[in-house]
Amino acid sequence: MRYRLTFVAGAVLGYVLGTKAGRERYEQMKRTALQLAQNPAVRNTAETAAQQSREFADKAYTVVSDKVGDRMPDSVAQRVHALRERAAHGPAEDDWGTSNT
Repeated sequence: MRYRLTFVAGAVLGYVLGTKAGRERYEQMKRTALQLAQNPAVRNTAETAAQQSREFADKAYTVVSDKVGDRMPDSVAQRVHALRERAAHGPAEDDWGTSNT
């Protein structure tokens, strides 16, 4: 899915940069993309997919950690713990001091 999205984004970018329709077509595509992004159905679907992926990742981590047990390196366990704490407290600055928003 990620590769398809990258391909589509590249195709759109190539079309925009190579089109002879010029600025008008670019503005039309931009308006359409903004309308799509602001559509409540699209936003709800994206939020639902994000929530489901977080739940799936949590379940996967639990299953893997139960099977791996003490063999998981401390650095990995500490990083996962830190990420969970950060997620619980909302968006914060990342390791480089920039915002994640």
